[in-house]
Amino acid sequence: MAVREIIKLPDKRLRLLSEPVKQIDGGIRKLVDDMFETMYEAPGIGLAAIQVGVAKRVITMDLSKKDDHKPQVFINPEITWQSDERAKFEEGCLSIPDYYEEVERPAEVKVKFLDLSGKKHEIDAKGLLATCLQHEIDHINGVGDHEWLRRRGDIGFFHIRGAHVCDTECTGNPSYCERKAV
Repeated sequence: MAVREIIKLPDKRLRLLSEPVKQIDGGIRKLVDDMFETMYEAPGIGLAAIQVGVAKRVITMDLSKKDDHKPQVFINPEITWQSDERAKFEEGCLSIPDYYEEVERPAEVKVKFLDLSGKKHEIDAKGLLATCLQHEIDHINGVGDHEWLRRRGDIGFFHIRGAHVCDTECTGNPSYCERKAV
């Protein structure tokens, strides 16, 4: 196992649509092992493969307490149903360090996926599990955290640790973006 570098905004790879996994082989198993190692080291509770620069539909997650690991792997996850009821959770992201925001999402989802042995599953998720699955599935669908904040209307730009993040029309000048309507 190896800790991989987590790519951060404004890295454009975070906007890539991840490819489905066609075969669960040694390369995918190594990727999953490395993702868990990286996620625990960060520390975080979820990680999409694209966040370590691999555009594959793979998610690792562990919502357990610190010393009681319960790792979960979701390969080719797909939301098949979402509730009309909404829930708000404070979300953070390893690709946007030290930034947290309350995000409203469907309160419950059904997700179909494959496990590491290739077995098909479908789960009903609510609470933190539903939120994390939606967050990580956004990543593999090329939807970045800055985009869900923008969809909410909260921001059209933001600056984190000096990293300038905005749309492609930006001149790179923060004062331009602060005045620009998005």
